[in-house]
Amino acid sequence: MHPCTCCGKNPAARHIGLCGSCIRSMGLSGLFARLHEEVRESSGLPPSPPRTQGGQACRICANECVLVEGERGFCGVRTNHGNRITAILPMGSAFAHAYLDPLPTNCCAAWFCPASREPGYNLAIFFYGCNFNCLFCQNWTHKLIPAAPVLTEDDLFRLASAEDVRCICFFGGSPEPQFPFALRVARRISRAYGTSKHICWEWNGAGNPRLVDLATRLSMDTGGTVKFDLKAFHPALHRALCGTGNERTLENFGRVAESTRGTDTLTATTLLVPYYLDAREVDAVAGFIASHDEDIPYSLLVFHPDYLLTDLPVTPRRQVEECGAAARKHLGRVHIGNLGLLARENSR
Repeated sequence: MHPCTCCGKNPAARHIGLCGSCIRSMGLSGLFARLHEEVRESSGLPPSPPRTQGGQACRICANECVLVEGERGFCGVRTNHGNRITAILPMGSAFAHAYLDPLPTNCCAAWFCPASREPGYNLAIFFYGCNFNCLFCQNWTHKLIPAAPVLTEDDLFRLASAEDVRCICFFGGSPEPQFPFALRVARRISRAYGTSKHICWEWNGAGNPRLVDLATRLSMDTGGTVKFDLKAFHPALHRALCGTGNERTLENFGRVAESTRGTDTLTATTLLVPYYLDAREVDAVAGFIASHDEDIPYSLLVFHPDYLLTDLPVTPRRQVEECGAAARKHLGRVHIGNLGLLARENSR
């Protein structure tokens, strides 16, 4: 942790250099584009969403890459093959691994979702690849695509068919880059088992709106949940931390909020990155959520140092308390997750 190179007084992550307040005041300056390009190049991923002249447009997420033959998209898992945008792997396969978590699990919806109290297991399906580039990513191994395991639709349907599997959660990375595969698996499970197996999504929310709607419908029909990770509200802060804009995320959240009104399908989380996701930022996120529905469950998650922000501490208790108070000004259901990290930090 270092002093901000702009104001000289507020703390900042070494890898970013500027504090949250200065980033917000500077606006969309493009200052962080090169930082994210360098990070991605070190991982062997396209430095920015390709816009190659004469290519075909990928519409699966907000990045809308334009790719020529053989070129990979920003996510690393889609390409132009035969003048058609498709997954790198053959149809019916995905870069993913799956594992069973006993219920109640560490799902971000466990504090309010009735399914988390059912006996059995959650089948967690982790997708490699992502359409964001978060410097604080807690699941950054999604970038290790060359070494990623491969699962088929039949593999996942077989795993989901086990009698004691109650929930199926698609996450990652983020499911968006491999949406067609995930939706085929989810539809197959839904048709076979109906509400006896709950389909859930944890994503950044910047997917193609039509595909987001299809996924949301599957969760509603099966009694599952849809979790939007609202990483920041201010557009400049979002670009600094995640390397992308948040316009599509907010648009999709608003539409899903309207289509799921009166249910507990939709939920949101924000990771409390120290000194960046402060009470001011959480106030803006919570106000946005409340503008659609004050009853949407919202979780604030305590941060632990990871990926490129390892010089930051666990979220300070004061920040957690201030952010919780800011969220509760707008929303009726606010939860603080990962509190065990605070307990461990205080015991040192």
